[in-house]
Amino acid sequence: MTGITAPPATVSSYAELLQRVRAGDLGPDPRTQRISVAFTTRQSVRHDGRGGGYRNEVLSLRLAEATGSCAVEPGELPADAVEDCVGADVARLLDHDLTAVRVAALDAYLSHVLPHQPAQGARDYPLPAGTSLEKSRARARAVVELLDVRRGGTVLVVGVVNSLLEALRARGLRYIPCDLKGGTTEWGEPVRRDAPAELDRCDALLASGMTLGNGSFEPLREHALRHGKPLVMFAQTGSAVLPRLIGAGVSAVCAEPYPFFWLHGGPGTVHRYGGALS
Repeated sequence: MTGITAPPATVSSYAELLQRVRAGDLGPDPRTQRISVAFTTRQSVRHDGRGGGYRNEVLSLRLAEATGSCAVEPGELPADAVEDCVGADVARLLDHDLTAVRVAALDAYLSHVLPHQPAQGARDYPLPAGTSLEKSRARARAVVELLDVRRGGTVLVVGVVNSLLEALRARGLRYIPCDLKGGTTEWGEPVRRDAPAELDRCDALLASGMTLGNGSFEPLREHALRHGKPLVMFAQTGSAVLPRLIGAGVSAVCAEPYPFFWLHGGPGTVHRYGGALS
């Protein structure tokens, strides 16, 4: 494996990042930045050739040219959440009662002031046009290539996506699938619900940005930092947030801002930070 140099970590924790944004240390005063558009995206999918499916719901906030997002469990977001965000300044939304609003607002702000560009450490990775399954597999390859783990190693996967598990299998890596929903993988493997209970069994971690929205991210980051394990994030939620934590427990990020690969069949782009390439 060849290491890829990323910019130094901006902060040492998510809490510090939030504090610095509130203080205007990373860009304009968030009290002066207003959300012009707020919307939700809902989808239900079952790829051809796959035995199961899943549903997604995402809250997105538009700030100037940027869009910040946070996924939620379907039906979890109150009906008035979108209206509450429109016209609000970012500072107010960073203190909102709903975690999803706070994360989406932070993501929108950072997408605006630190866009996914080479100057910020981003490397563009093109996703080809194709079916939903073809694009899912292409995205999975982009993510898994960032893992610096020897063949035969064990990866804790937090937020089960079958295409990611398939890509890990192709690389000869073992995995422990974890998701709050439980259930089974495409191959009939049980999905564990308690990711922290599995941390000592893994050599590396691969986690969804959804962990920002459900409060499970910091224990993963702290474990990876404390034990020197790679932590790769695949991020539709918090795509501009998580790259700021590279070097502070996060080793790599595959950032995918809105619009996500599953919304259309045309070509797209994800942005990779840090990590290692084969």
